[in-house]
Amino acid sequence: EDPYLAIVVDPVRTMAAGKVEIGAFRTYPPNYKPPDAAASEYQTIPLDKIEDFGVHANQYYPLDVSFFKSSLDSHLLSLLWNKYWISTLSTSSVVANRDYTVKSIRDLSGKMEQGESQLSSSSRMAGYYLPSDKKQEESPVNKICKDSTKIAIEQLQGLMTQVAKDALFNFKSAPMTD
Repeated sequence: EDPYLAIVVDPVRTMAAGKVEIGAFRTYPPNYKPPDAAASEYQTIPLDKIEDFGVHANQYYPLDVSFFKSSLDSHLLSLLWNKYWISTLSTSSVVANRDYTVKSIRDLSGKMEQGESQLSSSSRMAGYYLPSDKKQEESPVNKICKDSTKIAIEQLQGLMTQVAKDALFNFKSAPMTD
């Protein structure tokens, strides 16, 4: 009964980011009490999934991921590119991912409302007793800023791609003058 291993490829985030979003996780053995590990890198988790992650957060740990491309992979990707290059160049990731973007912004709005209610309900003095490093690390505002930055970067990448495509394929030469 070895612990389980999960490899997760997020197709929506992959499309939005323009690069493969892949993660690997391994579960702890049953009845294992994990040590109090240092906080891992912050990840954007939709509100509707936070409860699931919180319930199972101490039952698995992330693994480092690396991958490579063999000559056979290169050949296969070349064949796919030759078949789908027109579709790739003619589609817009901003348009293709609009549902994901709307959901991300809606989720960010919910997190902002949740953070606002937590800040207003907690005592102002409670924050003064935490070490300054911990205050910033656990700050809901800091997490919201990271989430909003991620959304903005994804949109900016999509817009920059569209501008590059427009410049390459819709270039209009200046009129000739005598």
